[in-house]
Amino acid sequence: MNSPSAPVPGRAGRAPTGRAGSAPRNDPRHELGRLGENLAAQHLERAGCTVIERNWRCPLGELDIVARDGGELVVAEVKTRAGTGWGHPFEAITHTKLARLRRLAGAWCEAHPLDCEGLLVRIDAIAVIAPRGAAATVEHLRGIG
Repeated sequence: MNSPSAPVPGRAGRAPTGRAGSAPRNDPRHELGRLGENLAAQHLERAGCTVIERNWRCPLGELDIVARDGGELVVAEVKTRAGTGWGHPFEAITHTKLARLRRLAGAWCEAHPLDCEGLLVRIDAIAVIAPRGAAATVEHLRGIG
């Protein structure tokens, strides 16, 4: 059995991250992701939403942003890239990811029943493209599933 500090097979020279698919905190991708989530939260607030929670975790996974938009609870998935060389950020939101977001939205509402009472749940996607040395762009798709 591997010890907790043993390298993950197939990731030579890289320390385990603690979560599948996440970058270590000192990795530039982590900083890029944090920037994207900050820009996405600011975008939602400028659009009139109230951000309720960020980076909520449970055994099923993590929600990037939970917000309220009038009579709707918004679960926003944020995807950030430095460019589109590996595809547009929205391309990373698969049917599997969307199904997980639905389950996570339900879990969040179970954990916060008063915050969900009487609200419709909406799942949004926010893409942030933040090239080094240039202004970032934010795209927001409402009600993706």
